[in-house]
Amino acid sequence: MQQLRKYLDKMGSVSDADWEFFISKLQQRSFPKKAHIINRGEVENHVSFIEKGIVRLYIPNENKDKEITFGFSFENEFISAYDSFLSRQPSKFSLQTLSPTKMWSINYEELQHVYKRTKIGNAIGRYYAEQLFMIKSEREQALLLLSAEQRYRNLFLQRPNLFKEIPLKFLASYIGVTPQALSRIRKRI
Repeated sequence: MQQLRKYLDKMGSVSDADWEFFISKLQQRSFPKKAHIINRGEVENHVSFIEKGIVRLYIPNENKDKEITFGFSFENEFISAYDSFLSRQPSKFSLQTLSPTKMWSINYEELQHVYKRTKIGNAIGRYYAEQLFMIKSEREQALLLLSAEQRYRNLFLQRPNLFKEIPLKFLASYIGVTPQALSRIRKRI
């Protein structure tokens, strides 16, 4: 819980009253490795802060080799099928744990109460939306402007821990290549 407080304090000072109200709305959830937090077709009802673990965002396919991984979230980051959370419509993608994961979650209705009653509530929502926008924008630009090898190098420089913790088939999908193409890129480098 202290990790979350430190994270929120980066946005500005959180009053003790706001903090106490906010944490009273949180629910701790734990998932084993390879568990689905939400499946495509379900409505996302939570925004969660990962205390421990790794979560993959992906578009499922009956052929597992054709699944598209488009994001990862780690310790001290928020996670949600946020478009579904906001629209209250079924998600077009799934969230799956890649390691045992512990998170603090707030549901849609409780978050609306936090927004209305606290100063920090709106800051949390805005900060999360801005963070997601930047991640999405950077990813889109990389896919449009960089070669697969450049995307691999950038990913390795920005998040070297990915290569220790995430299966290569998911990394290959994330940078937009087949696992075989990723193997060739790795050999060249």
